Amino acid sequence: MTAEAQPASQRQRIDPYVGQYAERAVGMVASEIRALFAVAARPEIVSLAGGSPYLAALPLDAVGSMIGRLIADHGEVALQYCTAQGDAGLRERICDVMALEQVRAHPDEIVVTVGSQQALDLLARIFIDPGDVILAEAPSYVGALGAFASYQAAVVHVAMDEHGLIPAALDEAIRRTAAAGRRAKFLYTVPNFHNPAGVTLAAARRPQILDICQRAGLLVIEDNPYGLLGFDGEPMQALRADDDEGVVYLGTFSKTFAAGVRVGWAVAPAAIRDKLILAAESAVLCHSSFSQLTVREYLTTQPWLEQIKDFRELYRERRDATLNALDTMMPAGCHWTRPGGGFYVWLKLPDGVDAKAMLPRAIASRVAYVPGTGFYADGSGGQYARLCYSFPSPDRIREGIRRLASVIETEIELRDDFGPAPGIR
Repeated sequence: MTAEAQPASQRQRIDPYVGQYAERAVGMVASEIRALFAVAARPEIVSLAGGSPYLAALPLDAVGSMIGRLIADHGEVALQYCTAQGDAGLRERICDVMALEQVRAHPDEIVVTVGSQQALDLLARIFIDPGDVILAEAPSYVGALGAFASYQAAVVHVAMDEHGLIPAALDEAIRRTAAAGRRAKFLYTVPNFHNPAGVTLAAARRPQILDICQRAGLLVIEDNPYGLLGFDGEPMQALRADDDEGVVYLGTFSKTFAAGVRVGWAVAPAAIRDKLILAAESAVLCHSSFSQLTVREYLTTQPWLEQIKDFRELYRERRDATLNALDTMMPAGCHWTRPGGGFYVWLKLPDGVDAKAMLPRAIASRVAYVPGTGFYADGSGGQYARLCYSFPSPDRIREGIRRLASVIETEIELRDDFGPAPGIR
């Protein structure tokens, strides 16, 4: 029974502040991923769940020495307050990073954030009133859905395929929303190596998506954590590179340097940038100077481009191990995406098999994944699971998929004996 379904008296005993919370707090629940963390961290579990980068690949001794020099030489700045927009030197380095995706930005257009997750929260804060419509891919990043839900948005999902967001589906979603007498506030998209689907928006579709949004007067939020982690060729050109007035670009160093420093950024048109700075000031006053200067020093003094190449090769090896194991071990009726970069494979289970209902048996078999329901605003997606290959070694990946395949085979047998799980059609 959910908290909302419990009698008011019972909820009051559990939480004496029921009835005092703001309406937007009532629906706040833990994400599917966070709920898995404690279990997935057990050493006997092969976790294909959380999207953690493989930080052991960093030259930690060199990074440690760099941080020591930073404190010795610039400690009074690194440990002091800074502006809500972020360190000017870091913003200059961020422009260098985005240039790899053909984004031509000025440091003044950038707002530094606590990872790109805070940028999502700030954008939701300044754009969303309760009941406003947000368009987002189906499936969509669980952290974005959580941010939008916390401001009581109505998320309308737009279909994807193996080539990313479908332009015709986007056009239809905009038309359907308008026909209902409403107007979407923005489109949220992860165009490169999508979380959770693993697919990439095809180059031919990118101008189509921008054209549809421009004609509709629809802002685009381009969330791009994985754009530099492609396995083949140069990084794709960002949507922002072709429309600097209609696109807000979000980036992060969580995947290309270290998640623990919690440094991301937003690049936005001037009016939106100013609102983001005001919202950041009210939320945190300013961000961590130490984290920002750590990233600035890393980009200034360390061979970060070579490190990204190392990460790409490491994740490519893990991607290949995942796909080879799926090809070899998965039972009939399973289908999956074949990512060209990033961290994720999106697994479709056989008809009648529910990923969320199956999860306890998977944990008992010492393998973890994220059920697809967490990536849909309406709780659908029960036939899907997200598999993350970034952290386990190739051998652990193969063992995890062997265990998962065995669990799925058992679920198929149970389905054949007793029928599909509730909610599966």
